[in-house]
Order: sequence, then C-alpha cells, then structure tokens
Amino acid sequence: MTFDLVLKNGEIVFPGEGVARGSIAVKTGRIAAILAPDESVSARQVIDCTDRWILPGAIDPHTHVGFGAKEQDWTTESRTAALQGVTGLMTFWRSEDLAQSTPGWQREGEARSVIDFGFHFGVTSRSHVDAFPALAAKFGVTSLKVYLMYKGANGAAKGFTEVDDALLFSALAAAARVPGGVVGVHCENTEVIPFFRDPIKAAGRSDLGAWDDQSPGFLETENVFRVAYFGEKAGCPVNIVHMSAVESLDLVRRMRHADRPAINVETCIHYLSLTRDSDIGDLGKVNPPLRSQADVDGLWEGVRDGAIQTIGSDHVARKRATKGPDLWGATAGFPGIAQLWPILVSEGYHRRDIPIETLAATTSRNVAALYNLAGKGRIAPGYDADFAVVDPDATTVVRPSDYPSHSDYSPYEGMELRGAVTHTILRGMLLSENGQLSEAVDAAPRGQYLFRAN
Repeated sequence: MTFDLVLKNGEIVFPGEGVARGSIAVKTGRIAAILAPDESVSARQVIDCTDRWILPGAIDPHTHVGFGAKEQDWTTESRTAALQGVTGLMTFWRSEDLAQSTPGWQREGEARSVIDFGFHFGVTSRSHVDAFPALAAKFGVTSLKVYLMYKGANGAAKGFTEVDDALLFSALAAAARVPGGVVGVHCENTEVIPFFRDPIKAAGRSDLGAWDDQSPGFLETENVFRVAYFGEKAGCPVNIVHMSAVESLDLVRRMRHADRPAINVETCIHYLSLTRDSDIGDLGKVNPPLRSQADVDGLWEGVRDGAIQTIGSDHVARKRATKGPDLWGATAGFPGIAQLWPILVSEGYHRRDIPIETLAATTSRNVAALYNLAGKGRIAPGYDADFAVVDPDATTVVRPSDYPSHSDYSPYEGMELRGAVTHTILRGMLLSENGQLSEAVDAAPRGQYLFRAN
C-alpha cells in the first residue's frame, strides 16, 4: 500500500499514556498505522520528524470567535491557530435566537476556517434553556455556558436581565436530559465586587493588581461551590471554565466523589504563565483576573496530577487600542491561541518537568472526551490524522506580527519560550510548515464543523 503521508522517525506522544519512537502512516485523512522506527513504507509525502515530538493536534476548548472583526475572525484566527499546532477549536456562540442565527454562523466558519470547529451555546435567558434539547439535536451542540458574572446590575448593563441562580439550575436540569450534556460556568460573584472595587477606584489605583483586588479569588471559589452543588442536585456534569484561583481547585478536589456527576476543570494558559505582577499593564486585564504566583504554581500541580482536565486560551482577537485608556476603561480579554503549545512545552514540560503526554491530554484526549468529539484527540488507527510536530529544544519568540490575527498585540509579547511547532497537519493535510501557511489550504479552507450529538 502507498500511504498519503508518513510522519517518519519521531517521538510519538500518546496523550495520557506515554511516548514511543516510531512513524505514523496516514491514508484518506485518518491514521492508518503506527509503525516501528525501522519499518519502511511507501508514501506520497514524507515528513522527517527525527528528534521531534509528534503530538495530537491541539483542540482549544475556549475561544471567542467573532468578538474581534465578526465573521472575518474565522479567517484570521483559524490561520493563526494553524501556524502553531492547533487543529480545532471550540467557540462560544451567543445570540437572542440561537435556532435562527446558528446556521449562518456555522456557514461562515465552514467557508472561512482552515481548522475544524465546534460551538458552545451561551445561555442568557430562559428561552435558551427551554430550547436547548431541540437545539442540541439539530446542531450537535451538547455544551452550554452560563455567565454568572452577568447577574444583577452587571448583567443588566449589558442587556441581560434573566441571569440568576434559577437560570443556572434550569440550564443544569436541561443539559442533564441531553446525552453528553455538560454545562460550563463562568464563576465570579459580581454582586460582592463593588465592596472591593469602590474604595480601590477611590484611591486612584489603576495598576493590573487592582483588577485582582477588586475581584479576589474567593469570589470565584464561592461560585464554584454553588455550581458544583447544583450540578449534583440536577444530575448534570459541570465544567468550571477558565479557573484562575488555586482555592477553587482545592474546593473541587474536596467535592469530587465517584457517585456524583463530574466536576470538570478547565484553566487557561495565562493563568499558568502570567500573574497580577506581570509587567504588561492594561493588556493583562481579563475575567477572571490574573492572580498570584502561588495560584499559578497550584494550578500547575492540578495539571500534573490530573485535577485539571483541559487547558484553553480564552482567545479574543481585539485591538491594542481597546485596552485603555486605563485599567477601568480597557476591554477584558486578549489573544492567545498561538501560544497554547509554546506555553505548555516551555512552562509545563521544561520548567516543571510535567510529562509531555500529560500536557498533550489536556488539549486533545480530554477535550475530545468532554465534548464528544468523535475521531479526535488520540493517536491511534482510525482517528483523524491531526498533528502538531514540535521541536522541544527550539525557541519560540512571541511576536504578534508573525500571525495574521485581527489582534495587533499579545500579553506574551517578547517572551522567549522553549519549544517550537514546526508542522501542523489536519486530517492528513499540511496546514503549515516552519511558520508558513500552506498556500493551497489558505486559498481553499477545509475546516469542518464538529457535530457532536449522539
């Protein structure tokens, strides 16, 4: 047999399992065989992976496509991802009428994206909850997100008047009736924030640490308890998205029990690499806030021992001009999808000796398992041939100008990270090589929508 592609003589990273030297053969977009190091086969294309890892392509579970330049984000952000070993993304889709708006947004992604993509539905009203079982069956979206930061006055200021604990519980009850259903929640008690914020602003503070002080980590932890407890009573698995505080993780460890619905935890690379003391000013404003070095270290231990299942970027492609005029007026959030692998390899593997197979599971196998992504997340015959080839000892210097993103800055700008993606491959197609996007893929995007209903 002549294969379409062979990744030759690399260190194959089996997520959550181990590393073994060998080659991978690809046929018609899927992994056809795992070959011994000395096994020779015929292929139309061969990529020499000597002294490099062959990793499953990352699936970023937490992105916000459309918050930068609307539908154009599918073009710019998917290509940015493809340059750095990310072969799939999950993004939040929020609309007053999800049934009416979702087909058009899906079509925009299919027309523009060079990587695969799926949706989480954002819940801001009871009508969203009531419609969810039918929406899940129709669009293959089995995950919801509830924004507890939009309760009360904070939500009303953005036009959301129905976000309360009743909406949270009803969303959990609805998702419990959907096969594979899971509810992700932004945990942050915004009702207490004014108690801290008002005197901080009155004191004239606008340093990055003020954003943490006005919404301290225990306000996240308090919401984590409510979500996990409600999830148990509703019989629904929950996902604590973008966890930022180690106290929250400690609570989850205590609340987990084998006979209760799962409490999943996601963190993001900025909570593993940046702190409230990072010298990035207003660029570092994000919700929840950047925390202390102790939080960073504690979350990494959660990655090491598996208490944290998934890691994303919370990528938002806004311009630098939106990050001002001061901390209080700046938009929250920043880009990061291109730094997933460099941060994990540099900060996790090299700096903290976390096994690469453990890190790989957080962006592939565990994401696919949580969100029911068939054929994704593993390196095994029959699975989609999605790969990131990484030179673990090369250096990545973060320069926003290297990427086509709508965003023109990075909170990681100037960082020298040990580890560099050399190739990105989606279903056997070479998307990028050594920082250059494939011309054929760029001209004819072939990203597919990830339909997830059972």
